[in-house]
Amino acid sequence: MINVLVVDDDPLVCGHLRTILRAAEGVTVVAEAYDGAEAVEAVLRHKPDVVLMDLHMPGVDGLTAIQRISELDQPPAVVALTTFDGDHYILRAMRNGAAGYLLKSTPPKDLIGLVRVAADGHTVMSPTVSRKLVAHAADRRSSTSELLAALTERESEILACLGNGLSNAQIATRVHLSEGTVKNYISQILLKLRCANRTQAGLLAYDAGLC
Repeated sequence: MINVLVVDDDPLVCGHLRTILRAAEGVTVVAEAYDGAEAVEAVLRHKPDVVLMDLHMPGVDGLTAIQRISELDQPPAVVALTTFDGDHYILRAMRNGAAGYLLKSTPPKDLIGLVRVAADGHTVMSPTVSRKLVAHAADRRSSTSELLAALTERESEILACLGNGLSNAQIATRVHLSEGTVKNYISQILLKLRCANRTQAGLLAYDAGLC
């Protein structure tokens, strides 16, 4: 069962998302929160697998909440779900630790599938968001190459896998290592690159043209 926390300051939106997700097999909404501070508390209380996070909320906004949640021990996958598709919002959400960025115009059937993908450890993006990130990556490739120079050949190989959205198990199969060894490599990669999570590292891989 995939446990989902829905965060939006509009109760009608929360209710709509709850209806969509409850209709899906193997997915349940464990709680709702109406601002970022409530979202952090709900994560600590309910231990969801996935958080669908609105960005524009009174009080503690979604961007701040994403960062606070990503700093927790064993954080859930936090996916921004918003109407905003500006570069500023997208880049801040991903840098703050979001595991994905979806627009509220995402069809219900697609949303359910993407929640499952996020719960499995993959990055999820709306098509327009992906295109903007690719364009941004092209602008930053030269600046990230120096940072990635600190990685070993094996670490660069695993980083490329992160950029392609592979799970630990899939990476282990591809590079012929145990899953535990892959986890250790990823921890070292995040430390060297000063990334909060695998999604941020994956973005660096895009920036450097590794994937």
